[in-house]
Formats: sequence, structure tokens, C-alpha cells
Amino acid sequence: MPRSIRDGYRVRPGYWFAQKRYGWGVVPATWQGWALTLGTLLIAVGIAKLAERSALYQLLFLPLFGGFLWICWLKTDGGWRWRWGDSDKDAGHG
Repeated sequence: MPRSIRDGYRVRPGYWFAQKRYGWGVVPATWQGWALTLGTLLIAVGIAKLAERSALYQLLFLPLFGGFLWICWLKTDGGWRWRWGDSDKDAGHG
């Protein structure tokens, strides 16, 4: 990974996600963020396989992804907001 990209997604201690450079959203920036993302995807695949048997299992997606987004929000360095590249970096919104 090029150094400029890696440096753009560094976070302060205690945070797992960094804001995307363009748009709204976050990206994993530490092993904890990647582990949470991968774990959530694996659980979602398991739920999808169970959902073939009953529509009740589909209701598990809402708390799974709601919980995932909540943890992402808590663990994002700089909060969530719309960004437009490096020109937005020093806009004083974070």
C-alpha cells in the first residue's frame, strides 16, 4: 500500500475507523476495525444461510448491522460527515 494512502487513514489511539476521503462513510484503519468488519460479514453470511428456512432469521440482520454501525460510529476518529478529499480536511468540521 502506498505510504500516502496509509498515512491518510491513520487514527488516534482508541479509534478503529477513519473517515473516507470522499463521500460519507468510514474505512477500517486498525486490526480491530478489520476484525469487526470481517466478523460482521461472516455472521451475516451465516444468517443468510439460516434465512432460507424461515423469515424470522431475516430480522437478525437489523440488530446485526445496527450494532455494527453503532460501534463504527463510536470508534471513528473525527466523527461522520460528508468529505470532499484533501480540500475538506482543514474545514474545521471534525
